[in-house]
Amino acid sequence: MVLFVSLRVEDVMVRDVITVVAGASVKEAVELMNRHDIGCLVVMNRGKPVGIVTERDMLRRVLAKSVDPGGIKVSKIMSKPLIAGCSHMDLEDVARIMFRRKIKKLPIVEEGRLIGIVTLTDIAIAHVEPKMVKVIQELTNGGWLPPKRMKKVIDFYIA
Repeated sequence: MVLFVSLRVEDVMVRDVITVVAGASVKEAVELMNRHDIGCLVVMNRGKPVGIVTERDMLRRVLAKSVDPGGIKVSKIMSKPLIAGCSHMDLEDVARIMFRRKIKKLPIVEEGRLIGIVTLTDIAIAHVEPKMVKVIQELTNGGWLPPKRMKKVIDFYIA
């Protein structure tokens, strides 16, 4: 059974990825995530993606252990090595990788360069049923603004 007809990562990925340098403090990373209303940051070292830091990483490795977020570097708590995908991958294949690796966010890397990120939410929303598209159209036409992360998906289906 094919879940996603011809949709590829490049069709739904976020291209404007917010990153953090490996030497930044966890406190700085939290402030960056709050400012952009996001749940993860790709960690960069010398211009290359080397890991990912998520809210869960912060909960498990900082908050649960009562570590001072200003005194610990992102590189010490990030998930590594970085598991990444490519823009030309089918969403079905990406979903399999994410489920097997138990990850919710997959940075997209081409020739060592970060070009995007896709989440399980992006994949789930990309496979919206026609009835749901109608509901989204009605809400949008009624003046409701979608969450920032859903804008690209709504634009894909509605625009």
